[in-house]
Amino acid sequence: MFVGASITDWLDGYIARRRGQVSTLGILLDPIADKLLISAALVSLVENRLAPAWAIVIIIGREFAVSGLRSIAAAEGFTISASRKAKFKMLSQVIAITMLIMGSVSGGPSGLQPPPNVNPDVSFSAFGEASRALTTIVSQRAVSFDNLRVLCYGAGRAMLWIVVVLALWSMYDYFTKFYGKVRDRIEVRERRRLRVLKRKKRAEVVKG
Repeated sequence: MFVGASITDWLDGYIARRRGQVSTLGILLDPIADKLLISAALVSLVENRLAPAWAIVIIIGREFAVSGLRSIAAAEGFTISASRKAKFKMLSQVIAITMLIMGSVSGGPSGLQPPPNVNPDVSFSAFGEASRALTTIVSQRAVSFDNLRVLCYGAGRAMLWIVVVLALWSMYDYFTKFYGKVRDRIEVRERRRLRVLKRKKRAEVVKG
């Protein structure tokens, strides 16, 4: 269901761009739909101990910060479109969440929990178990569902680190774009204000 929702979310933007139906409202609403989809999945992962809370706080906190920038930009009369970094971050989030779900087993508060023999509270525990599972598969040439789950879970945790880095990187990109556009607006307003002041002074001199 999550993968299906992610595909339809991407397909919506793709069709809009191909048909030339991109609008200001769509530019504002599409990222909100992305954030709702990803945030709901990430919170569920934390509840089931499939992902560390600190990483999810950074990712969702970044979404709040970018949403705030978009709101201020809209109030100023311009929009900040998604950059390639943000789109790559979205793709990495989908991959990370999908891998973590595929690496889970039945159980936990909401029906899912980490695979056996993996301690989710230790940051790099999943990497060690994943490497051992891969070694077992290569050496014995035997693939089991347990080993595949551990591999998926380890890959998902590794991808989650990449998501955190991309989230901070793309947030910096948004702040840079926002600052550049706001600075240009402020400079334009300042020039207009100076022109108005000059006109008033000229008018006063003529009257005097």
